[in-house]
Amino acid sequence: MEALTSLLAGFETALTPINLLWALIGVTLGTLVGVLPGIGPALTVALLLPVTAKLPPVSAFIMFAGIYYGGMFGGSTTSILLNTPGESASIITALEGNKMARKGRAAAALATAAIGSFIAGTIGTLLLTFAAPAIAEIAVQITPSAKFALIMLAFVTISATFGGSPLRGLLSLFLGLGIGLVGTDLQSGQARFALGRPELLDGIDFITVVIGLFAIGETLYVASRLRKGKSDVIKLEGGATMSKQDWRRSWGPWLRGTALGFPFGAIPAGGAEIPTFLSYTLEKRLSKHPEEFGQGAIEGVAGPEAANNASAAGVLVPLLTLGLPTSATAAILLAAFQQYGLQPGPLLFLTNGDLVWGLIASLYIGNVMLLALNLPLAPVWARLLLIPRPFLYAGILVFSTVGVYSLNNSVFDLGLLALFGVIGYGMRRFDFPVTPAIIGVVLGPTAESQFRTALQQSNGDPSIFVRQPLTAFLMLCVLAALTVPQILKWRARRAA
Repeated sequence: MEALTSLLAGFETALTPINLLWALIGVTLGTLVGVLPGIGPALTVALLLPVTAKLPPVSAFIMFAGIYYGGMFGGSTTSILLNTPGESASIITALEGNKMARKGRAAAALATAAIGSFIAGTIGTLLLTFAAPAIAEIAVQITPSAKFALIMLAFVTISATFGGSPLRGLLSLFLGLGIGLVGTDLQSGQARFALGRPELLDGIDFITVVIGLFAIGETLYVASRLRKGKSDVIKLEGGATMSKQDWRRSWGPWLRGTALGFPFGAIPAGGAEIPTFLSYTLEKRLSKHPEEFGQGAIEGVAGPEAANNASAAGVLVPLLTLGLPTSATAAILLAAFQQYGLQPGPLLFLTNGDLVWGLIASLYIGNVMLLALNLPLAPVWARLLLIPRPFLYAGILVFSTVGVYSLNNSVFDLGLLALFGVIGYGMRRFDFPVTPAIIGVVLGPTAESQFRTALQQSNGDPSIFVRQPLTAFLMLCVLAALTVPQILKWRARRAA
């Protein structure tokens, strides 16, 4: 009941004309960047961080939420019409959706993706509304040692999940942690890794790191790859519509995809990829038309798209209640919170309730806006795929440079941006995941703070990390996450 009262207050915040305008800008931008191949919601939020520094936090996060959801909606258009999944979670949509489009059923594929995204997003937001306050009440009792162990668990599981190699993920994480250490230690007053440069004594602005590693690096990488291929966009005539038979075959996959996507999004290292693949496998087994899978089955689009969007709502649960990001976009959103001097976690519901509930209410509103934008305007979004890529990526590079320079009017920051851009490109080129590095930069200082607080409370006794039951359990999970996959691989090689 308390959650409903808070949600109604959130709607009062989100339904003001100015916040409705920011929500509309957010969902429109999100759909736009979701449609354009290679530009996801994480990159867009990173680019907008410098621009939104002067906005009220509530308005900025309502826009960011719109971009996040809109990116999920728009990604299906690229996958279906261009057979180019913008993110790994859209691979299945491209597999079945593009086959449907080539058979002249692009409108049905786009419609089931959009309506499934709306249903999954709305149910996911409903679950977020009631789950997040309950988890926050429990999380407020967690000790600093357990928080440190929880962050360690997030570090390890996310590093192992993103990318093809756990070792590369861990190296990426350590890079981010090292960047986060640069600057003056606030407790001892000693400079760390400043290299004698006074510009580094205050640390490296995470916006510069995020835009360099993610936006510049990702843009250079995608631009370099697109030169190798020629786009083959399927033309769409009319809006996205479905027949009665399509509705009958889609409603079950929508609900089952939602049930799979939300819990996976809410756990560290869950993400959107695993539930989309599970949803596809489940629908293939349950379908009355299994022979259509691989040839353009509508269930193969409906279920995974619902799972993808439900996981987006699930990702917000650990972000808002524990301050733990479980995806690249969530890591950028955490950086955005820190830009405003806010720390997501259990106390956020008490100290900034208007922001949290305004954000959650805006998700309901944004879902309705996205459905209205995506069904009748599908042909308009499809035309965006014809924009010449060189213009697009040149614009991103200019926007990134101007944005970072506007923060401090510093040429030194531009040098750092170029350096991190090259590092980001190299990481993508040699298959080092960027997300662990960003999470290391954003969460590293918090982990250090919790570690020090725990040691201070125990008078310097490190056994506090194994004496408390919850901390010991989480540390055991960290150890298991590091060793069990390696043991299983070793046993598999030995058996072979």
